Amino acid sequence: MKKYQNLDLPADPSIKNILIIKWSSMGDLVLASAVIEDICSAFPNASFDLNIAPNFQQLYSEDPRFNKLICIDIRKKGQQIKHIRQWLKIFKEKKYDLVIDLQSNDRSRMLMFLLLLSGRAPKYRIGNNSVFPYTIRPKVKHKYALDIYQETIRTAGIPVKTSSPVLHIPQTNKDNAAKLQTRYKLEKGAYAILFPGCQAAGHLRRWGANNYIALANKMLLAGIKNVVLIGGADEADECESITKACDNRVINLCGQTKVLDIVPLCRDAKICVSNDTGTAHIAAATKTQLIVLFGPSNPEKHRPPGEHVITMQASHEQLDCLNCYLKECSHKSCMKLLTPEMVFSNITL
Repeated sequence: MKKYQNLDLPADPSIKNILIIKWSSMGDLVLASAVIEDICSAFPNASFDLNIAPNFQQLYSEDPRFNKLICIDIRKKGQQIKHIRQWLKIFKEKKYDLVIDLQSNDRSRMLMFLLLLSGRAPKYRIGNNSVFPYTIRPKVKHKYALDIYQETIRTAGIPVKTSSPVLHIPQTNKDNAAKLQTRYKLEKGAYAILFPGCQAAGHLRRWGANNYIALANKMLLAGIKNVVLIGGADEADECESITKACDNRVINLCGQTKVLDIVPLCRDAKICVSNDTGTAHIAAATKTQLIVLFGPSNPEKHRPPGEHVITMQASHEQLDCLNCYLKECSHKSCMKLLTPEMVFSNITL
């Protein structure tokens, strides 16, 4: 099979319809938005579709860069065959000239292989991994997700210019954020935002309610006017316990925000502190100082980009099992070694 390397695809006038594949996760989708910006800029006259998992489509639901969102999840149990057929049908109808697979896992590669078998695969198929069936593949391997994406498109001759996430925030989300700021009297530059939770399956990444309680109290004593909690359904109990322990001096917005409401809320905040979770990447789309607390996952691979982002993790001298990526642990030492005093010392007031 012929491979195309070191090309200048933006100079090819035959490329008019482009499909970008990126299903998950939330953090990776936010990181990918920087590369998406570069791709769209490189092909100003092309039409773009995005294949995204249904539960993350709100990130791009009103993004003007895309003509269509293809929200088909071929991973859904019991419906894989049905969804694969739907996916192939869409591809047949649209006749894409270029596919950029930023997911590049076994399932997305399988779809590329099925396209080959059907005779409908475009000659330009870009993938993150140097494997079949991609015709354009990165030569250099990186650890960090954004570096991987950038190296992938660079190999195709697409200029890399964007180093931070580019999310398009609909007016409705801006209005929702403004209403919350007015209701709770959140003054620009005078409040802090804490993200104390994460999805239930990743509970080892949680710093813990007691630590966030201590940090919130330190912030309030130091002159931060308001401390705000943001989270989803999985974090409701955590946020409630923090609110009660702080005698309701913190503002609990858990369950009151949509994903893209977070961007304008964080943009006007003084400081944000988060566990290693997808919402940390949402917060990093602004220039507000952000501290992200890492335990079992590697910050070199998963940190949000930007000089305004500080990552904190216990040292290897303290603990030799860092970056274990375990789902269960008997001692949870990696998060316990990060104290409220240590985190507070990194905050610029």
